[in-house]
Amino acid sequence: MSRTVFDLHCTRCPRLVGFLSQVREAHPGYHAAPVPPFGDPDARLLIVGLAPGMHGANASGRPFTGDHAGILLYRTLYDMGFGSHPESRSRDDGLTLKDCRITNAVKCLPPQNKPQGAEVRACNDYLAAELETLPNPAVVLALGAIAHQAVLRARNLKLKDHPFGHHRVHDLPGGLTLVDSYHCSRYNTQTRRLTPEMFQAVFADLRQRLDSR
Repeated sequence: MSRTVFDLHCTRCPRLVGFLSQVREAHPGYHAAPVPPFGDPDARLLIVGLAPGMHGANASGRPFTGDHAGILLYRTLYDMGFGSHPESRSRDDGLTLKDCRITNAVKCLPPQNKPQGAEVRACNDYLAAELETLPNPAVVLALGAIAHQAVLRARNLKLKDHPFGHHRVHDLPGGLTLVDSYHCSRYNTQTRRLTPEMFQAVFADLRQRLDSR
């Protein structure tokens, strides 16, 4: 596999390629292709989500843009000084991120928003290449257990040595700090598994870690 960060024309996963073809027919105005990372190319903070949502990033072509999960994420980024605007509406809305970049463990929309394990592994090479672009030291925020596991796999680390837990911090080799959070999905926020205050506390920790460096 190549060590590129992103490939708009990637066809590694036949199931996802076929599904995106169906989506393009049903929604001709949608991006409906691999979604590139978004944000500061020199960022010290990399946020890793799961995968594009059907009517969110898959439609807009920007991570967490147009779906429910992005409401809390971009509001929090703005409050903590990482974002220029509190909302992300479209790729041409003028929003910029400072010292922060957002990517996904799986770059393509999966059916029912559930990527298969083989698809997470097939896309892991892109994440590994992106992690290599980060400065030393850097911080990675994993939104959810699958993103957490993808980061560890990309660094060739054992999952059992770094169990996932909300607001759990893992010091990884090479000066990388991995911080976990529950995903800011509609389900988690509506059931109060993840509250705005909990999410804000994670980002306050991230902000302090970056400012101290």
